Amino acid sequence: MTIQEKQYYEKFMHQCIALAKIAKNRGDSPVGSIIVNQHTIIAEGIEAGKTKKDITFHAEIEAIRNAVKKTGKTDLSDCIMFTTHEPCIMCSYVIRHYKIKSVIVGITTQEIGGYSSALPLLLDTTITKWTKPPTIITGILEQECKNLHQ
Repeated sequence: MTIQEKQYYEKFMHQCIALAKIAKNRGDSPVGSIIVNQHTIIAEGIEAGKTKKDITFHAEIEAIRNAVKKTGKTDLSDCIMFTTHEPCIMCSYVIRHYKIKSVIVGITTQEIGGYSSALPLLLDTTITKWTKPPTIITGILEQECKNLHQ
C-alpha cells in the first residue's frame, strides 16, 4: 500500500470512527460505516441494533440502505465501503447482494466475521448470482478502532 493510499483510507476511517463513537455513546456497539463513490461520501451508517431493538440495524446495512435511497440504485459496484469492524455474516450477504467493490476495515471479528470466520461470505465464489468478491483491506487505523471498545 502506498503512502497516498494509506492516507486516503485513513481519512475515511476517521469518519467511521466518529460515527462509531455516536453509537457507543447511545449504548450500541461502537461501529460506524460509510459508502464512498468517486472519493465522496454518499452514505453513512451508525450501529443501532440495541437502541432500535432490531438486529438488522448494523452500521454497514444502514450505510447501504442510505446509499440505495440516495442514489436510487441497487448496484453499488462503483462504491467502496469503509467500516470500523469486519462486516458480520449478515452484513456480508447484503454487501455481496449490492455488489460493493471494496471493503476497507479497521478490525476483524473472527467468529462472526464475513471473511475471517468459518462462513466467509465476502470471499465466496460458489454463489453464481454474485459477482466477484470485493477487495478487502484490513487494519486501517486498527488501534483506534480497538480503542472504541475501552
